[in-house]
Amino acid sequence: MRDSITAAKPGPWGALATFLVQQAVLACWWAAFYPGLFSRDSVLYLSHTLAGPWVSDHSVAYDALLWLSFTRTGDLGAVTFAQTTAMALALTYLARSLIALGAPRLLTTAVAMLMPLAPPVGAFAVTLWKDVPFTICAVAVAGVCARIAVRRAVTWPALAGLGVLMTALGLFRANGFLVVGVATVVLVVIVTTLRVRVLLVGAVAATVPLLLTELVYPRFGIQPPSRTYVFHTAFGDIAVAYRDRPELFTDRDKAIMASVAPLTRWWEGGTCHTVNPLIWRRDFSWTAADAHSGELLDLWRRLLVTAPGMIVDTRLCRGAIAWQPVQDELGAGGMTYRFSRRPNADTYVGPTKVPDYAGRWVFSLRPLSQELYAVADPWLTGALAPSYDWLLWRGAGWSYLSYLAVGMAAWALRNRYAAGLAAVVAGQQLAILANISAQDFRYMASPILIGVLLVPLLLGGVGRVGVELVRRVVRPTHSPQPESDPPNPDTSAHTEPERSETRAETEPVTSEPPPRPEQA
Repeated sequence: MRDSITAAKPGPWGALATFLVQQAVLACWWAAFYPGLFSRDSVLYLSHTLAGPWVSDHSVAYDALLWLSFTRTGDLGAVTFAQTTAMALALTYLARSLIALGAPRLLTTAVAMLMPLAPPVGAFAVTLWKDVPFTICAVAVAGVCARIAVRRAVTWPALAGLGVLMTALGLFRANGFLVVGVATVVLVVIVTTLRVRVLLVGAVAATVPLLLTELVYPRFGIQPPSRTYVFHTAFGDIAVAYRDRPELFTDRDKAIMASVAPLTRWWEGGTCHTVNPLIWRRDFSWTAADAHSGELLDLWRRLLVTAPGMIVDTRLCRGAIAWQPVQDELGAGGMTYRFSRRPNADTYVGPTKVPDYAGRWVFSLRPLSQELYAVADPWLTGALAPSYDWLLWRGAGWSYLSYLAVGMAAWALRNRYAAGLAAVVAGQQLAILANISAQDFRYMASPILIGVLLVPLLLGGVGRVGVELVRRVVRPTHSPQPESDPPNPDTSAHTEPERSETRAETEPVTSEPPPRPEQA
């Protein structure tokens, strides 16, 4: 029965149709918000590559894509269109992999085709963020894990796919190695073959981006990220501690903090949900923070020893985007950030906030179709309403649903490998929970996309389990007895049991076997 549960291998025409529908919808988003939505980070990606110097604080790989598009085409639309194509391919691959595993074909295909209509997919895919290719790679990793579950084995092509995609996760986000590490541990626990090779692939994928940052990039003049950028979450912990427990700070501690920013800035920036009110204000000196980073880290380590519960609570609060399905509307910085809705770079970051360069005008909204923009913009704006936040923009709830879906699939299909589908979701959730700076939806975008596509698999698993339970209820309680030798026609069927019972009651118990019927 187990083999009959798994669906037949889907054909190529369904995959092609799914991809074309998704690509068409995403192309409409691209034309409506050409060259793409952006934020302050988006402007920084390009500004330091053109005005210099190159810095590896965000993603050198994504910075290079923007630089290449701008220098070769004079615009950034090529990057966002490539993102739409890659997104459609990744979603199609995951959908078809789930169908091969046993998810309902029509329902899974319908969900996949409709997903680009939703702003967390459509608008996100045309945003100039490194998180977009990161999310695409995470979705593709889930697809590879689904293929492993279909075969109930780790194959060499699957190992190669995991290696490439996991390495890309680290290249597109600085904390990608944490996601890879957790996902690798989950897979090693689940799989029963090639465990050592899976572990080696994950270790290499997590290490390569770190080695590039430390050893390779400096040889090409790409500077490492500033110490403040690396340790800004620790500085945020200090601000929360100063606001809540000022008695823990000595006069020397306060003097060090005051050399970086006024103590009032540390107090005002002491919200546990985000570090933005601390480090992104003009009275906070990044230069001074870099100079005193060692002393500030020593202060943070002391707080970690003397008040560990407070530091842990702060990290849990800041990582709420990963575990809390609803936003904290009353907490400072507790609202989910989605998109910047500014028409050009200067209105968002200001003309003096980032290094200037010729061609900065590319960060301006220039729709290719005003008709599509007239439809897409109110659709996006309406979806940003707080009432939809828990469903559209918070990945925590979708993470929990993903675990439920893969658990149900593993049970219904008698296939432990199905649990590996949620490996990258667990990696994303735990990495964000451990170290993140703000309540940005993009940090948990991949669990949203993966979770939505797992809904049909969950429903299919529930249906299978329900059918199995019904069969057990209606199945006869006694299995049919094997046929016995035909009775002696000369012997009454009603008197024989009475004779046996009488003999059992009157005859003494001996160690000898009872006489055979023909000897009685």
